[in-house]
Amino acid sequence: MSVLSSSSNGKINFDPTAVAPEPLPPVVASDGDDAVIPMKERQIVLGKNVHTTCLEITEPEVDDESTGDKDAFMAGVLARYRKTLIERTKHHLGYPYNLDFDYGALSQLQHFSINNLGDPFIESNYGVHSRQFEVGVLDWFARLWEIEQNDYWGYITNCGTEGNLHGILVGREVFPDGILYASRESHYSVFKAARMYRMDCVKVGTLVTGEIDCADFKAKLLPNKDKPAILNVNIGTTVKGAVDDLDLVIQTLEECGFSHDRFYIHCDGALFGLMMPFVKRAPKVTFKKPIGSVSVSGHKFVGCPMPCGVQLTRIEHINALSRNVEYLASRDATIMGSRNGHAPIFLWYTLNKKGYKGFQKEVQKCLRNAHYIKDRLREEGISAMLNELSSTVVFERPLDEEFVRRWQLACQGNMAHVIVMPNVTIEKLDSFLNELLSKRAIWYKDEKVRPPCLAADIGKENCVCPLHK
Repeated sequence: MSVLSSSSNGKINFDPTAVAPEPLPPVVASDGDDAVIPMKERQIVLGKNVHTTCLEITEPEVDDESTGDKDAFMAGVLARYRKTLIERTKHHLGYPYNLDFDYGALSQLQHFSINNLGDPFIESNYGVHSRQFEVGVLDWFARLWEIEQNDYWGYITNCGTEGNLHGILVGREVFPDGILYASRESHYSVFKAARMYRMDCVKVGTLVTGEIDCADFKAKLLPNKDKPAILNVNIGTTVKGAVDDLDLVIQTLEECGFSHDRFYIHCDGALFGLMMPFVKRAPKVTFKKPIGSVSVSGHKFVGCPMPCGVQLTRIEHINALSRNVEYLASRDATIMGSRNGHAPIFLWYTLNKKGYKGFQKEVQKCLRNAHYIKDRLREEGISAMLNELSSTVVFERPLDEEFVRRWQLACQGNMAHVIVMPNVTIEKLDSFLNELLSKRAIWYKDEKVRPPCLAADIGKENCVCPLHK
């Protein structure tokens, strides 16, 4: 039945009793189901919105007695959606989210609108907040990154991208005429920041591992010695999980004549910023070194169920950003102003439950399982690479896009990767590998079709294509 109809005079009439047909979300069939819903080829079309998979919102019936039917219908939609989430979680390997968590104890807080407004260290007129949890989380990270409580400022961001936007913004405020340098394998949010802030941005080359190439960095610094340098350092790149050599970056800046008061370093530790402190013999990310800020995602290794992040910078830099806000009776130096007040509570809860020792055990498990799947891939004749400080295993891109979507693999060019998180077990990796091997037997049964060469992407020593066996 149509909700809108045209009258004889051409005007549109609204029928409040009509209910438009609502499509149910497609359910990905589990392994035991008889029916398998085929996946359609997905196309990215710029400038065109796609509504074919949306769930329409319809007005309730005027008759109050029909409310029960509406509630039952919505309950059915949510039940089907939950089944889809369960199935999609079972086949989740390409993105860095820790899906191993239980926050049932926090369900009692869902009835409250918790909003952290403005500066987390300054009271405001709004009383339903969680700033006490937020500052507790920030202090924990301050200890991790070795900066005194009175020397740092920070806040819980809405995502990792906001952490990068804020860190680079602080660098821009400290050095208004500075040039932003970032390796070409930096997260896209870094280059988004450059566009947003209208900053001069120089892309720096990378080594085959994905780390910043400091020789190229030096070559691009020297022609711009008259302008301060704002640099993004990756503590784990998006595709290869590469960790930039922070010490070598600082040494390169110094060799090019940049004193510590003429450069600002933001460390993007979205995933590995919380893992690297627990890796033996790994270089330290610490404010004892001349860095300006560090950001990390809360929904990745920590396992927060909603996107969030942590951003820390030196308090001496923040006055350039901070402004009084009479409406709040506070100050604000954040990007978004309003922030999810539930996120700090989830982070606080996890940090209390796991602590440093708990995270150390999870990091060791992730690295051990990452080496396992890398070795298994190589044993089966599949090109694969694993950086020393990473749990991101890069391998040849599967030929079948349906397989890519089923396992939710992130791909770039001829590469795909698996990111081993705490919820990724040996059994899950074996299931993935067995399915991959059975598919490859079909894809490459004809010798005319061969696996891609990854020598240029991950090095000849890691490539086992027909040319480099």
